[in-house]
Formats: sequence, structure tokens, C-alpha cells
Amino acid sequence: MRSTLTRSVIGALAAVLLTAGVASAADVLEAKVPFPFVVSGRTFPAGQYTLERAGSNSSVFVIRGENGTAAAAAFVATRPAGNHAPADMPALQFKKTENQYKLSAVWESASDGQIVVN
Repeated sequence: MRSTLTRSVIGALAAVLLTAGVASAADVLEAKVPFPFVVSGRTFPAGQYTLERAGSNSSVFVIRGENGTAAAAAFVATRPAGNHAPADMPALQFKKTENQYKLSAVWESASDGQIVVN
């Protein structure tokens, strides 16, 4: 059971491509998510997304869809992660539960991560 969950998380990470860009006052993560996922009880379709902090030291992120998914937007509450990122680059981490993926963490770097609070 644990190995299945681990493979699901690793597979989800491998499928999400992120690039880091800089906005005027905050770092912005851009991600192409190839599958539908759930954040804060809302289902988001597969597509291109941006994530940025709601404030300079905020633990809240704003996620917005782009290119046909502009109606998809939400605030994401987080807390600091206590471990290291599973990747060496900015990454979104998902957990697969039954037939859906849930956003579980946002990694801005290998040492700076935030766990999504549900």
C-alpha cells in the first residue's frame, strides 16, 4: 500500500513541469498540470497554472488558471514543510486518493516547501 502511494506521488511530481519566474513583488511558479486535481475542496481541470504568495511572507498562495482555465482560481492555505523536496527544482506535489489527485505541497526550492492545509 505504501509503495503504491509513493509511486503515485512520484508519478504526479514527474508529470508536473514547473518554471520559476519573477513578478514585481513576489515569486511566481508556473505549472502545466496534465490531470485534473483538487485544491481546497475545488476541482481544477488539467491546464496551465500560476501560483504566487498572497503577500511577501504569507503562508497563503493564490492559484490561477490560464489559457482557457481562467475561471479556475483559489486561495491555498499552507504551513512550512519539515522535510526536503522530492525534486531539485520548484515543484508541485500531489497525492492520489481513490480516483483524484490532491495538491499536497508547493516547493519553491529543494529546501523551501509549504504543505497544503486542507
